[in-house]
Formats: sequence, structure tokens, C-alpha cells
Amino acid sequence: MLTIDVQVHAYERNHPGRPWVGVLQGPAEVTGDDMVAAMDAVGVDGALLVSPFSMYRYDASYAIEVYTAHPSRFRLIKPVDPTDPGVADTIADWAATNGTVGVRVMLRDEVSTDPADPGINRVLAAAARHSLPVNLMCWGRLEQAAQLAARNPNTQVVIDHLGLQQPFQPPAPAQPFADLPKLLALAARDNIAVKISGACTLSHEPFPYNDLWDPLFRIFDAFGFDRCMWGTDWTRAVGLLTYEQGVEAFRVTDRLSDSDRALLMGQALQRIYNWPPQA
Repeated sequence: MLTIDVQVHAYERNHPGRPWVGVLQGPAEVTGDDMVAAMDAVGVDGALLVSPFSMYRYDASYAIEVYTAHPSRFRLIKPVDPTDPGVADTIADWAATNGTVGVRVMLRDEVSTDPADPGINRVLAAAARHSLPVNLMCWGRLEQAAQLAARNPNTQVVIDHLGLQQPFQPPAPAQPFADLPKLLALAARDNIAVKISGACTLSHEPFPYNDLWDPLFRIFDAFGFDRCMWGTDWTRAVGLLTYEQGVEAFRVTDRLSDSDRALLMGQALQRIYNWPPQA
């Protein structure tokens, strides 16, 4: 079974040539080679490499270097700035870059909460012109995500991390699925898919995190497995579990059929992100 992780990060140590703007949960360095070694150790065939906003903001140059070194293992997603009037040109340039499959918008405090915001809608429209999915980091703003998808029906929207706020260190939130009904409401829009990424960090139980499956199946039932994509959100999850645990929890469960597991852990991603079959 082809296994592709929907979100991982790689980064160098902080250095003057490519200084960090902030920090991301994880070791002092997780290079592309390190990430490939971690994937090889547990039989993960590929991953979407998301340039880490916390460290590099809108500079995806390191992610491009990693792809160049490992073109069969990664595809690339970069954050874009919806407040930049030239963001459509940025997206056009990104679409022409080898290995790219999507862009990301971080709906953070400094980004408008208005579904009609021209900058955010400019991103979604430009991405659609280049057949690039838009990944939305949108916890606490799922209603806005629904309205953005409705305004841009030709844009593939992907909700990051189940649309739920996830921890950077233990413990898991007391009510991690409190906003789940708001996520489920988005399933009515057929241009919305959801990353089942970092889900294990929401568990109150040890590996294999059996308390996750009832809420996760509410998502699977609403969206269908063809719009759900497994992932680890490595390295953000490093303080809560190992990479192997984030992978194996979805392999060892008896709640998934072989066909559903294949869709969740690779096939749906291949379709949504246009990942070539030979990857």
C-alpha cells in the first residue's frame, strides 16, 4: 500500500544565511535527509513538505532544496501572504516551480476574519487558475473557511489538522473535539477536503490511541474517505509521540478496512494534490 504523509516539515539549524523568524516545536534541526530517514524507518513512501511558517514565513527556499535532493519523496506547499497585493504573481511563480502542489494560508490574528476579504479571495482564485489546492490553517475560524469555499467553488480547499487546535506539548486539550460539529458542517461543500493530520496528539490514551476512532469516523462518514488524508504533522507532534506511533496507529487499528486505509493513507492525497501514480 502506497503511504503518503499529508504534512511534514523540514528545516536547518538557525544560521545567518537563512535565519529563523521564530521557532517550531521539534529538534534543533530536521533536515530533508533526516525526514527521509524517519520515513524509511517506518515505510512511508512520500510526504507533502510544508515550508514551516513559524521559522521561514513565506520563504520556501529550504523546502525547494529538499525537493531537489529527494524529488521522488516529496511535493511542496508554501505559505502565501493574503495581505500582499502581488500574491497572485507569487502563486503563479510557485506553480511554475518543480515539485509544487499547493499553497497555504494561515488564518491567524493578523489576517481578516471577513469571508469577503479581497486578499484571501485573491489567493483562492489564483490558486484555482493554477490547479493548486489551498490549505487553510483555520482553527477557530471554520465558519469563515466554509464561506470562502462557497465563494470559490472551483478552488480545492483543504482544512489543516481537522480544523481543530492541537497541542505542541502534553497534555491533549480537555475537549479536543469540541468544534467537531463546525468541521462536519463543511462536508456539504464538495470542494473541501480535510487533513487527518496530527490526530494522535488529541488522544487522552496511550498508543494506539483508541479513543480517537469514534470522532474520526464522524469525519470519515461526513466527508468520505476520498476527501480525508492521513498525516503526522511532523515535527510539531514530536513532544507527544514518535513518528512511528503516528504512522502505526492507523495501520494497526481494526476500525479501518484495507480499502479505506489505502484511501486515507495515500490514494485520496494523490487525487487531491495531483501526486503522480509512480511516486
